[in-house]
Amino acid sequence: MEGTFSRYARIALPPPRYLWPLPAGIDISTSGVKLAVTKEHAHGLELMVADERRFDAGVFERGEMSDRTAVVRALTSLARAHGVEQAHVALPETRAYLFETDAEGATPEAWRSSVERRIDEFVPIPPADVAFDLVPLRPSGDGMRVVGVGYAHRAVDELLSVLEEAGIRARSFEDETFSVPRSLFLPGEAENVMIIDIGRTTTKVVVATGTIPRYATTLDIGGHALTLAVQKHFGVTEEEAKKVKADKGIVAGEGTEEYVAAMLSTVSAVRDEIMRRLDYWQTHAKPEDRVTRAVLVGGNASVRGLAQYLAGALALPVADGDVFRNFASLDLWLPPAPKRASLAYATAIGLTLRDRAS
Repeated sequence: MEGTFSRYARIALPPPRYLWPLPAGIDISTSGVKLAVTKEHAHGLELMVADERRFDAGVFERGEMSDRTAVVRALTSLARAHGVEQAHVALPETRAYLFETDAEGATPEAWRSSVERRIDEFVPIPPADVAFDLVPLRPSGDGMRVVGVGYAHRAVDELLSVLEEAGIRARSFEDETFSVPRSLFLPGEAENVMIIDIGRTTTKVVVATGTIPRYATTLDIGGHALTLAVQKHFGVTEEEAKKVKADKGIVAGEGTEEYVAAMLSTVSAVRDEIMRRLDYWQTHAKPEDRVTRAVLVGGNASVRGLAQYLAGALALPVADGDVFRNFASLDLWLPPAPKRASLAYATAIGLTLRDRAS
């Protein structure tokens, strides 16, 4: 997404592509910072770096940064470890206002002007304080149906300041709901898919048409709730509970009835909220825009049996996402993290693909 966010990133006169550094993407969430770096080879694209720094509790409170020093320290550590001086950076969905509307005109400039005149209809912030951008979805009448996202200038300025303190230049800012679909789908695809991004403390639900998000929301429950359920059931430490969760998942087996019941009491809360969002979209969408399947991403997406459980509840095919769809065949290279573990890097990987999409 170019425009306002690019101006904030100070890239009015970008250098030729052959002079650009390796594409890097930085995803800052309430649980930590993730970094992805890619490189183009003769046989195709490879993921060179997938690394993270975790936050202690309290670094973010209700989506707001409360310990700036900890964030700067994590960013600095990653940048120095991998020689990253600039990157595309994700803005959090929780502070975004995603909208869709018809814009007049035949050019991006005309669409932007059309939306800017009524930005207060879509973003509940004084217009002078809004940074926004648009992408075209499909022709509509004499104009274009566009998807836009707005942020408060303050949120963008705050992140820019943190990055500068860490010695990182932002090549662009982008709402994470645009980054994730780009990592999962190929340019030009137009299938309507629900993306379920299960993080540590939150679950993000996005409906996308190809690489363009149409609807997004964040649920205040994530994979850590499952870890706590395991801890309570078995009386083990958090690290031991994570291993049990990864090994057993929510798959029933001999002698696991009580354990699975404890897990499902938590998973069912996530399921119910996802079903509500899906029902809302399917009810209000045009027939050609209805969701046909769902994919799982995020650090807690790989829980055994979760895809099958959600498929039964949603009455849709559900599978793990493939964040390497835009990369060279895995027969030709070895990722820095296992394929399932790489689901946690969907946002960061999608950011690295911005240059290829432009």
